[in-house]
Amino acid sequence: MSQSAGSSAAGSVRRNALLWVFAVITLAGLAYGVYWWALLKGSERTDNAYVHAPLVQVAAQQAGTVVAVLADETQRVQSGQPLVRLDPAEARLARERAQAQLAQSVREARGLVAQDTVLQATVRTREAELERLKSEEARAADDLARRLPLLASGAVGQEEIDHARTVLSANRSARAAAAAALEAAREQRSVHRVQFEGLRIEQHPPVERAATALREAILAESRLEIPAPVAGQIARRSVQVGQRIAAGQMLMSVVPLEQVWVEANFKEVQLRQMRMGQPVRLRADLHGSSIEYRGVVAGLGAGTGAAFAVLPAQNASGNWVKVVQRIPVRIELDADQLSRNPLRVGLSMHATVDVTVKEGQRLTDYSPPQRPQDTQVYADALARADEQVQAVINQHAGRRPAGSR
Repeated sequence: MSQSAGSSAAGSVRRNALLWVFAVITLAGLAYGVYWWALLKGSERTDNAYVHAPLVQVAAQQAGTVVAVLADETQRVQSGQPLVRLDPAEARLARERAQAQLAQSVREARGLVAQDTVLQATVRTREAELERLKSEEARAADDLARRLPLLASGAVGQEEIDHARTVLSANRSARAAAAAALEAAREQRSVHRVQFEGLRIEQHPPVERAATALREAILAESRLEIPAPVAGQIARRSVQVGQRIAAGQMLMSVVPLEQVWVEANFKEVQLRQMRMGQPVRLRADLHGSSIEYRGVVAGLGAGTGAAFAVLPAQNASGNWVKVVQRIPVRIELDADQLSRNPLRVGLSMHATVDVTVKEGQRLTDYSPPQRPQDTQVYADALARADEQVQAVINQHAGRRPAGSR
């Protein structure tokens, strides 16, 4: 009797334990179902997300020796702020040589104009000489014509007639020589005027060549001070004082932290409901859950990470296992939040996309607009070089500077 009662009590305990386990599992399932319905049903999330930003490389445009490094790692710099300075001695000497050559070319061009005045005077002298000889030839011809009728009467002797004919022949020869000299002088002036006629001093080929050489020298000298192309934070500095660098050598990088974005690597099966412009909530491991960033879906990568890997997977090989691929989704962040809570490149992020918003285009159908990046720190270099070249030309061309009386 007691044994049967004990067995019944043990069975009751087991039944109660199983009921409690079933109840707990049911409640957990219901709780997860409510959680999924309320929070997870309309969202896609991943913790495989990282901060990215443009990495602007600062490279030398001119070879030289570094005499000063004006920015260091982690330092914030503004656009156009000098970062590195090179030794200016060689560039200054090259500029002075080019400047002297331009001055000489301008003065030679002025000499061509002055020489034309001399050649013009020579032509006028030849013209006057020819007119004088023509007059003498005419007088000699008249004198011979007057004497010829008197030869028959004996009033004029044969010797006098012969002399008049000799004078006329000499005058004709002198006039022909003067005409040839005039033609040579005119031709010489025409050939000379071809070198400058219709051209300003700046347009003479030798002056243009010298001006171009001076512009190149001025640009080379201006590039000895290397500015920051954009505003940002210095990273990956490799240049040192005293180092001899070559043109094109990378010296450091500037990271514009206000232009950062997030690349969230979602599984391919998570992209079916994603659209352009869908809101995104993000958390950074750096700040924890205390700070939540807002963003929007801005684009889809051109391929999976495996496709662009250094050693891509060889899926055509015999030993193949299907792996769900991930595709990077670009997420633009709110600029005001970034200014208050800056991020750094490479930080881990948690991204949750609200896929209930259906107004935007599918990611695979959207062609994002170009996002051009430019800098104006080099824009004025050529204009300043042109001003200096024009100043040298004006000085040696005998022109007054603008504004002078």
